[in-house]
Amino acid sequence: MNIASIILQVITGLGLILLVLLHAGKGGGMSDMFGGGGGLSSGTASERKLDRVTVVMAVVFGLNSLFLAYQSAKGKL
Repeated sequence: MNIASIILQVITGLGLILLVLLHAGKGGGMSDMFGGGGGLSSGTASERKLDRVTVVMAVVFGLNSLFLAYQSAKGKL
């Protein structure tokens, strides 16, 4: 169970890095490099879906972090 949690933590951490980099910031961001271009693409369904996926990934990362900290405090990690 602990190895699976650690693997999940690494995967969600890398996924969060990728998802945050794909978000368009005030100046455009990296999402413009992958076909996001133009001012007409802000607020589209794909941006909202990207937001939702990022939030879900962040929640999973946070809950898994708490679980790993609890296991470590108990000395089971």
